Amino acid sequence: MTSPLTLSPNSRIVASTFGEEEQPLMQVDGALADLELVREIAAKHTYKPIGPFYPGIRAAVSEKIAMPLVAPLLGTLQTLFGLSREPRFFECFLSLVTKSPAELDPIQRLPHFDGTEPERLAVLLYLSDDEACGTAFYRQHATGFESVDDTRYHRYLAELERATEEHGIPPASYIDESSPIFAQTHRERGVANRMIIYRGNTLHCAAMREGFVPDPDARTGRLTLNLFLKA
Repeated sequence: MTSPLTLSPNSRIVASTFGEEEQPLMQVDGALADLELVREIAAKHTYKPIGPFYPGIRAAVSEKIAMPLVAPLLGTLQTLFGLSREPRFFECFLSLVTKSPAELDPIQRLPHFDGTEPERLAVLLYLSDDEACGTAFYRQHATGFESVDDTRYHRYLAELERATEEHGIPPASYIDESSPIFAQTHRERGVANRMIIYRGNTLHCAAMREGFVPDPDARTGRLTLNLFLKA
């Protein structure tokens, strides 16, 4: 059976960098041949909270279904991100934002990183039509860090603790470009059927439009596919 997540032969690929660290970014527009089919399938899944960082609910997607989305890109990703070998499947989820700004836990009001390994890649596919709700990347003011590896981890946390003591816990809202602790370095619009690929150890967070109201219906809410690879 052909996976509904197979990469479209008509997809359009652009590679770029962002921030002072010049982090690589791959953008793939028109990633799926049949976006509506994937939306229909996603609506039939059962979602639940998974992990402390994501402000919503998720449904796991298998390696067999997920990997055709990136299989034609693996060699290019190895080169673009300077990996020692082609990246492999790590985990994958359909993700639906269900928390309003007022409901966010303190940890969800800050940028995060998926892990400290530079060889971990995040693949994010936007499945909903609200392109104002995308993804933003950040730099920590105190350190200048735009990514966190093992050598930076303890200093990053120490400076984050110091900054929150000085400025207080961020208010209950999704972080935007104005923050006393972080500077926004890049923002991607959540264009339907656009896929972006970046290092998981970069500081990033969901970038929500002003006045965002969560919708728990996968057919109409802020829905993404989050695939994680690791070399």
